[in-house]
Amino acid sequence: MDRRLFLRASGTGLAALLPARLGLERVLDGLAALPRAKRLNPHRLRAEYMLDPGLLYLNHGSIGTIPRAVHEARVRYLEACETNPHVHIWEDGFTDALAATRSKMARLLGCATEEVAFTHNTTEGFNVLAQGLGLGAGDEVLFSSLNHASASQPWRHYAERYGYAVRQFQLPIERVPALTEDDVVALHAEQIRPSTRVLVFPEVDNIVGLRHPVARLAARARELGVTFVAVDGAQVLGMLPVDVAAVDFYAASPHKWLQAPKGSGVLYVKRAMQQRLSPMWVKRVRSAIPPTAEAFEDYSTRNLPEVVTLSDSIDFQTALGPAEKSRRYMEIRRSFRDAVRDDARLRWCSAERETLSASLFAIEPVGRDARAVQRALTAAGVVVRAFGPPLNTLRVSPNLVHVPEDLTRLMAAIAAA
Repeated sequence: MDRRLFLRASGTGLAALLPARLGLERVLDGLAALPRAKRLNPHRLRAEYMLDPGLLYLNHGSIGTIPRAVHEARVRYLEACETNPHVHIWEDGFTDALAATRSKMARLLGCATEEVAFTHNTTEGFNVLAQGLGLGAGDEVLFSSLNHASASQPWRHYAERYGYAVRQFQLPIERVPALTEDDVVALHAEQIRPSTRVLVFPEVDNIVGLRHPVARLAARARELGVTFVAVDGAQVLGMLPVDVAAVDFYAASPHKWLQAPKGSGVLYVKRAMQQRLSPMWVKRVRSAIPPTAEAFEDYSTRNLPEVVTLSDSIDFQTALGPAEKSRRYMEIRRSFRDAVRDDARLRWCSAERETLSASLFAIEPVGRDARAVQRALTAAGVVVRAFGPPLNTLRVSPNLVHVPEDLTRLMAAIAAA
């Protein structure tokens, strides 16, 4: 169901929500009227957001920002809900809108609608997997040191209850700039044992922004006997194209690069795996639970206005042009990399190859403590994230609204820190 059909719809569900869409529709129509390149003009695009104009925000890898029009639509959904909470939460007030949102998310992920579950974040998705896959003694879960804690700790926690093993191996982070796709695949493959039933990895990690070759890694893991491949897509969804076909599970947090409301998440569960995974939340008798990925979102009360706003976030990002967005993100990354190369006080610590890169990267302030530099940057109104030992880096994750002047300001602020 596209946005035009959304607006034409009648009945208790979508028609009641039309006022919430009208402001967003005006913005989307305005974007559609612009040539593709001008839609991503950062000077113009900044006006669509609510960021403090004096702040240089380079931490979208932690928490993203939401477009003003999407935020306003969300507020109106909340207001519509409060006109009759029972209808909107327990009956059919949001039923059609929720179905439309699920359909859009499925298209974004490249999967069937029946394979999409709406969670609260990536962490919840991995908790569902860690407790529900039926692992036990003799089974192993494997991931590298680049795996995010939210995709690692759930396995460790439930391993104590169910008796399976969890193993983390050290990916040579000092080699990341020179790594090839073959290297990334080999580094994982050489760690797989006959007992390894689950391989977990981030499509893009949150430390140095290494983009893992998902399809190749998954194929090699299966050749070596791995049963389940689970991917953390928190740093990809909304930034770069996503295709989940090669994996069994894909968890993401749309509040980062999809610029959706905080506390919204998505979990892809391949159809063939749905009966092998037990839900973590249960409110209904088994016979009443849908035989789809919806089984993994069987909450009781849910903030449905926040979930429905995912539809608006997807529409906004789609209007910018996915292919042009990906090109622009890589262009931003190149500009930062080139600036770092030209400054002897800094060192580039992320992948050199663009196929292994994202708009999230690590910079070392040579000879200085990155955490002290971060504190000085924060005082100067520049937001990045520092990582300590074994690294000494500043993680920079710029969004599409960033202009060349921002890079100049960051470099000056690091020099002055």
